[in-house]
This record gives sequence, C-alpha cells and structure tokens, in this order.
Amino acid sequence: MAAQAHLALDLGAESGRAILGVLKDERLTLHELHRFANLPQQLETGSHWNLDALWENVKESVKLASKFAADNDLKFVSVGVDSWGCDYGLIDADGEIIEPPHCYRDDRNEAAYNKTIDAIGKNELYKTTGIQFMRFNSLYQLVAARDANPDILTRADKLLFIADLIHYLLTGSPVVEYSLASTSQMTDARTGWWANSIVEAAGLPTHMLGEMVQPATVLGTVTDELAVELGIKDSLSIIAPASHDTGSAVAAVPADENSDWCYISNGTWSPLGAELKEPVLTDKACDASFTNEGGVEGTIRFLKNITGLWLVQQCRKSFAESGLDYNYDALTELASKAQPLRTIVDPAYAPFAMPGRMLKKIDEFALVTKQPALNGPGEYVRCCLESLALACRFTLDLLEDVLDRRFNVVHVVGGGVRNLLLNQMIANATGRKVIVGPIEAAAVGNILVQSIGSGAITDLSHLRRIVALSFKPQTYSPIDSSIWESAYKRFLDLKQATGNSGQ
Repeated sequence: MAAQAHLALDLGAESGRAILGVLKDERLTLHELHRFANLPQQLETGSHWNLDALWENVKESVKLASKFAADNDLKFVSVGVDSWGCDYGLIDADGEIIEPPHCYRDDRNEAAYNKTIDAIGKNELYKTTGIQFMRFNSLYQLVAARDANPDILTRADKLLFIADLIHYLLTGSPVVEYSLASTSQMTDARTGWWANSIVEAAGLPTHMLGEMVQPATVLGTVTDELAVELGIKDSLSIIAPASHDTGSAVAAVPADENSDWCYISNGTWSPLGAELKEPVLTDKACDASFTNEGGVEGTIRFLKNITGLWLVQQCRKSFAESGLDYNYDALTELASKAQPLRTIVDPAYAPFAMPGRMLKKIDEFALVTKQPALNGPGEYVRCCLESLALACRFTLDLLEDVLDRRFNVVHVVGGGVRNLLLNQMIANATGRKVIVGPIEAAAVGNILVQSIGSGAITDLSHLRRIVALSFKPQTYSPIDSSIWESAYKRFLDLKQATGNSGQ
C-alpha cells in the first residue's frame, strides 16, 4: 500500500508554506514544496490582505503536492489549512467574498476597542470568553467594520476566519474551525460555542455566525471545478487541523505527559503558555492578560501573546529600505558578535505594535529610558532578541503565579527555533531547560491532526509519540545566570517606567 501524504498549508502573517507530510511506520517526513510572501496591501479602506494572491499560491501548492505524490508513489489523502487568528472575511448570500480581509494591524481598531470595553466591561468579557484583551481581536475589528460601513455586516451571510476562507474556497463549505474561532473573543470559553450575548452586547449581528467544527473534522472534498483546474484525478479530502497556527504548533509539542511543561511558539508572535483541560477565568488570569484558546481534543491553550520576532522583522525591513538587505541568518550572526545586554526594550511597548520606523522607535525607547544608543544591525537585532527572551521570562513568571505551578521544562517550537542564539537566550533568561523542535511545528501538527481525521492515527497522545519518534530535539541549559538575573531586574524597571508592569 502506498504511504499516505497530507498537505499542510501553514499561513503566517509574513509568509506562507506548503509542506507535504508522509506518514509511514509511525514516522513523519516533511517535504517543503512551496514558500511565498504574504504581505498586506494598503487600500483606500485601510490595510487588507491580498486574498487573490494568497489563493493563487494555495492552488499552486495543491498542484505541486499532487505531482509530488504521483511522482513518488504516494497516496495524496488530504489538505488542511492553518493561519494566524482574528482576521476574517465575510461571505454574502450568493457565496461571494464581500471585500479582502482587513489586516489586524489596521489602526482603525483602537476606537472600536475602547467603545466595546465601555459598553460591555472587561469583567463580563473575560468571564465569558476568557480571551486576552488585544485591540485586534475579531470582536473589535467587527465593531470597527460596522462603524466604517454598516452595510457590510448587513450583507454578510457568513463570517469565516482566514484558514476557514481557504477551506471554503477549496470545498464550498462555509464552516468555522473551533481553535481559530476561539481567538476572536466571540466564543464562550466554557461551552466552546459562539457567545451570542457578547456579540449582541457589542451591537453586532449574530446571523453570520455559522457552523463550528472541531479539529480533525472532514470538511468535504475539493470541488469538481477546482479538481479539473488543478488536474486532480482522485478524490482529495479537506480536513480541518487545529486551524489556528498556534493550536497546530502546540499539538506538535513532543512533551512527556508526566512532566510539568510549558511552551513557546516562536514566530512573529511568541505565545507562551500551558495546555490545560479547563479554562481559567479568574480575576488573576484576567489581570495578567492570559487567554483561553481552544486546542485539539477539547484542550485549552492557556497562554499570553508576546510580541515575538516582529521587532526583528521590522528592523530587517528598515535595513533593507536603507540599502542593507540582510537575511535573517546574517542578522543573527551580526547579533552574536554584539555586546550582550547593553540596551534592552519592552516588546509590549505600544508604539512597537504598528509597522514602520522600528529603528527610530527603539532609539526613542533607549533615549527615554536612559540607555546607550544602538549602532548597526547587530546591536539592534541583539537588543530585540534579548528583550524577547526577557519578555518570555516575565510571562513565565506570570503563568506560574496565576496557575500556582512551576514549569521545569520549556518546549520551544515554530520557525523561530532556527535562531540558535535566541534559543540559548531563552534558556538563560528563564533559568529552565529548553527543549527545541520541531521547527515547522504548525505544519507538523496540521498534518498529524489531518491524520487523526483520516483515521491513520488515533489521538493526541499518539500524535505526540509520532512527533517524538520523527524529530530529534535540541536541548539548551541556562548559562550566565547572574548576568541574566541582573538584566531581568532592569527589564522589570523598564516595564514599570513605561507603564507596562502588568503586561
């Protein structure tokens, strides 16, 4: 019998990846088939994602996977999509997408956030949804959309998040996957279903909130028309993974179930948290801005979103605009040679959240906090990496305080684990053993959750055994502990000075 192949379309807020996974004899092997840019575009109505370009890359990915499977005597079983959370598209009654999805970094969300909080109250929002308060949560984006053009929500028949949109284009089935919906601040953390009372209290319609499914659900097959266009001869299933990328990444953590472990999924964002069986909706969790997002098999991803490699990405863009076009490996090499812990910043500092002028924003932060000015790409990137590691320590301390637990092992997964310098910094800053890998954790989790849906593997425990057998992790132990403890005290002082001591 031919080995089974599943295609993961892992869509990030900077790039997309098409990775074919082949499962044979309890081992998973990965084949990267396509990688493409995914960047927002500025239109008259604000910052939008280029859905047309994204869809063309998705179709190209499916064609490449079909050819690869045929050339290598593989059975191409299914496709699943994961993406970043919160951003959405609206489908009208004729099944047409009303407008390109807005990008979550659109500045129109600020006023909508304040209005919604005033109308509902933070306590009621958190007790129901259990979601961290972030200006770009779907709830506030929809309020902003209504305020800009009320007709859009009136016309909307279905709301679909980004991965759901791609699944819809593949199958014609307009359903929402649970882990992705849970990031919206429009679901009930206890029931795992839409929180209609919250949506209505925000002054939004609920008619567009449709069917919600769990990870590993078979959504259907590729439409006949698309199968002809892509040259697919056999039936090809579309199976929902945990369609939020962090949900898929956490599923792929090769954790020992008997250990006290937490995780960091390093990318543009670096969420840090623990996998729980029930949501935590305490005042302490709310005050610390932890979020209860859905996971595989009804688990809760209790986490806090940390601004991750976004600062490095924006620095790289600034360097390129000035004629210094470095790749990430080159920037990390320069950072490794820069003076350690010279100048640090707080990644949660509000001006860093918006794109543009990142070097100047870091300069301004250093000036206000009376730290040495930075000079050259190596110093800027080292500053960003060290600050991210210290933010991970801060968030780990909060996590342990809220849950009254100690985590002895930190699993780090995601594309950011390629940065070996950052991995060691996280071990140094947290003072914990750090186990790194797999690199393409979102794709690995995506593929193996599809395999649950197809019946090839049984459950989440089985999935993690396959990950552990398939990928050799790297382990980092903390060094230079006293130096990093001193830097952490400086970091806490900086947060206090900038008003972010509880974030």
